[in-house]
Amino acid sequence: MYDAIYARQSIEKIDSISVESQIDFCCYETRGGEYRKYVDKGYSGKNTNRPAFEKMLSDIEKGIIKRVIVYKLDRISRSILDFSNMMEVFQKHNVEFVSSTEKFDTSTPIGRAMLNICIVFAQLERETIQKRVADAYYSRSKKGFYMGGRVPYGFALENTTIDGIKTSKYVPIKEEVEQIKLMYSIYSQPTKTLGDILRYFNKHGLKHLRGKSWNTSRISELLRSPIYVKADSEIYKFYKSQGSNIVNDISDFIGENACYLYKGETNNRKQYSLENKHLVLAPHTGIVSSAEWLKCRIKCINNRQVTTTNRAKNSWLVGKVKCGNCGYALVVRKSDRRRKNVVRYFVCSNKTATGRCKGCGTVRADNLESFMFETIKNKLTEFNVLTNTSKHVSDPKINEYKIKISQIDKEIDDLLKKVLTANDTLMKYINEHIEKLDEERNQISKKLMSLSSEKTNDNNSIDKITDYISHWTETCFEDKILVVDALIKVIHIADGKIDITWKI
Repeated sequence: MYDAIYARQSIEKIDSISVESQIDFCCYETRGGEYRKYVDKGYSGKNTNRPAFEKMLSDIEKGIIKRVIVYKLDRISRSILDFSNMMEVFQKHNVEFVSSTEKFDTSTPIGRAMLNICIVFAQLERETIQKRVADAYYSRSKKGFYMGGRVPYGFALENTTIDGIKTSKYVPIKEEVEQIKLMYSIYSQPTKTLGDILRYFNKHGLKHLRGKSWNTSRISELLRSPIYVKADSEIYKFYKSQGSNIVNDISDFIGENACYLYKGETNNRKQYSLENKHLVLAPHTGIVSSAEWLKCRIKCINNRQVTTTNRAKNSWLVGKVKCGNCGYALVVRKSDRRRKNVVRYFVCSNKTATGRCKGCGTVRADNLESFMFETIKNKLTEFNVLTNTSKHVSDPKINEYKIKISQIDKEIDDLLKKVLTANDTLMKYINEHIEKLDEERNQISKKLMSLSSEKTNDNNSIDKITDYISHWTETCFEDKILVVDALIKVIHIADGKIDITWKI
């Protein structure tokens, strides 16, 4: 039987002891006897997934090892559970354990107790180091420092300095940026899919400029990334609504810088969930307008609720109609095709897929389309000009007004939270201050509406949309979808009730 000398080193550092030095120390314990070396270089002690360690355990079970010698306890394990399991194996095969620098005697109760105490502190040290690394990472990421990783498509790295500290930032690569802008332009159209982008790129020979091949998963990843957006107040509100932690104040979202998105501490296992993730303004300038980016991002969210096989082909309302009970998309199903007259129905995709929703009731597609057509006609009579919803107006003043309104809303909410504990004097102050804030908000809202109206594209006049409505039966399917997308944000249906959220 042999002695086993086990040595481990995760990374080579000036202040760490090499595996060769560890073995030299351990050789003294063998007193010139025979031994075998088991060395794991480049492996952490947080678990036992190490080839040499597993080989040593295998030799122990074969009965050819009588004693295991290590330089120090944390060289073999930094986990209480792993160490406990390891000692059970040692005791089962009558294997003695020796730490050459700590002099443990595992043959006595006191020695075993001291051994367990030391492993507790070894695990504590490892977890403390992990915490320090995580804190340093989060602290640097909050300042917009480049944190390593793959450089995203469309950018290259350039050295820069932030707060006196050298780091890197992204700079655009013209040819790649043009491809990304084209992707967003195509996908922002209501009827276009990821497959349409892929077919367009293949048809026109637009190859991946980094030697890879395009596929829908890769394109979807680019369309979801905030690394490309010119982040303004609407981007702030979107991520806030998704439960993300936003480092910067809304006043910093001026429609210029893009964003970094970091994984936060969350138990949410959904791959695309933004909950508890950290959003930080990046030092580089975005390349896609917030309006176009949001169209694509929200479309990606909706696509997770309804499969691509249900793209808008059975009704010009598909994609806009949601279940009022669960929020999932309504899709069109047809009655038995053997019947003389095939009837189309809107059904809840969540109910049909999982059965977790009671559904929205019986909704015939023909009836809903007729109702929505009349509703749209009536709605259009209320407006002289249709707000441009397909072309984003880049005006810093508009974003400034939106930011100010959000700040006023937050200030009002903070005041309302104090109402329950307020005395008469404080209540008087709260009421007066809220009135002033509300008046200020109304004035800013009027300025915002006026400015937005001035920036409206004349091509989207009410006359043009009304012309489509006047010739609805002759209007092609794709144009009907464009009209609905220009006018309506979402339609919720449940238990015979229809709730329409308009864009105008």
